[in-house]
Amino acid sequence: MNFDLSGFGPALAAGTLMTVQLALSALCLGLVLGLLGAFAKTSPYKPLQWLGGTYSTIVRGVPELLWVMLIYFSTVNVLRELGESLGVGSLELSPFAAGVIALGLCFGAYATEVFRGAILAIPKGHREAGQALGMSKPRILWRIVMPQMWRIAMPGLGNLFMILMKDTALVSVIGLTEIMRQSQIAVTATKQAMTFYLVAAIIYLSLTVISMIGLHFLEKRASRGFVRSTQ
Repeated sequence: MNFDLSGFGPALAAGTLMTVQLALSALCLGLVLGLLGAFAKTSPYKPLQWLGGTYSTIVRGVPELLWVMLIYFSTVNVLRELGESLGVGSLELSPFAAGVIALGLCFGAYATEVFRGAILAIPKGHREAGQALGMSKPRILWRIVMPQMWRIAMPGLGNLFMILMKDTALVSVIGLTEIMRQSQIAVTATKQAMTFYLVAAIIYLSLTVISMIGLHFLEKRASRGFVRSTQ
């Protein structure tokens, strides 16, 4: 197998960096949306429950690729008109920003269910113990609910991040030069499809392995107090 990259090595490295930046940015947005969605769905207020359930249902019911294209192309006219009304010229949503929003939106919808399950798995007695000690609701949330929620949710969030890392390839359809897009450009120029697609597969696999190692240490750290309490 010929692994001569024909000068496209730096481009693939830049694409790898772009993929990592996209995945981490979408992860940050998705975690915020997931937490908000989970707290809404577990809220005692019906409107918030409806809002959280509607968000997770609609977003999970539409393919990620379609969200990428919808967010990128549907904002073109809106941003153009907004820019003209503000007198700053034509505004445009970059492929990177559109990818972060789309992937973060999708990650958040699935993370909503993961966080919701983690919150419901925490025994009610733990909250009642906090109330008995005179702790306020925000303090109970921060000191009792959140640490346990993260420990329970971590494996599910790890699986979602693995999916997110691979879903970054979908953003290549709107021109973002991540791994998949750079590989397509290299294949078009060199006609060595097998070489560059195999290299792209190896890069994705390497990123997945590195992520798995990092998640393993995060899970161990999140479970430290729990492990000691069971010994």
